[in-house]
Amino acid sequence: MTMQPSDTPIARPDYAIIAEWIRPQSRVLDLGCGDGALLRYLAEQRQTTGYGLELDDKYLPQCIRNGVNVIQTDLDRGLAEFDDDSFDYVLLSLTLQAMHFPARLLDEMLRVGSRGIVTFPNFGHWRARIQLGLYGKMPISRTLPHQWYDTPNIHLCTLRDFEALCRDRNIDILDRRAVDHTHRTSLGLRMWPNLLGEIALYQFTRKVVSRH
Repeated sequence: MTMQPSDTPIARPDYAIIAEWIRPQSRVLDLGCGDGALLRYLAEQRQTTGYGLELDDKYLPQCIRNGVNVIQTDLDRGLAEFDDDSFDYVLLSLTLQAMHFPARLLDEMLRVGSRGIVTFPNFGHWRARIQLGLYGKMPISRTLPHQWYDTPNIHLCTLRDFEALCRDRNIDILDRRAVDHTHRTSLGLRMWPNLLGEIALYQFTRKVVSRH
């Protein structure tokens, strides 16, 4: 599809962080792409090409209006329709915590792509800790707004949890950003990311194992 230039200012600063990590003219696969706004932004700013995967019917017409090639599919079934090393980057923005098999999906991301980028709400944020510690209730916050019984988030984690998973899956973390609910960072967030970060962004690849 032909991507038409957009005069609409970008609403989410995390798009700019993700764009920093992506080389121009790369092939990108966006998992759970929603309305396709991120893919459109990357196409305009980094001249990327690729596809979006989305399950929800309501987003498909919006993807088409954004000039995004979209495929309707369930991410929990994996990415079997794509060959190994089909993309330079595979993105998963604010969707990891809603997956039934997040570890398996990370492996699939690095099978079909050279690098992965994920973002997710940080369950280790200080407000979440206080709500659990003082009130004994599941936290509700700007990044986790749902009640425990109607939340789409089924595998919440902290930055430390995610990094431990990467070690277990032989995944090498290339870059990390912790941001607040407006997707902006600060000195405090850089010093204490797991305590102050509301949203985490990671870029990673498959660790190269040396053989002697």
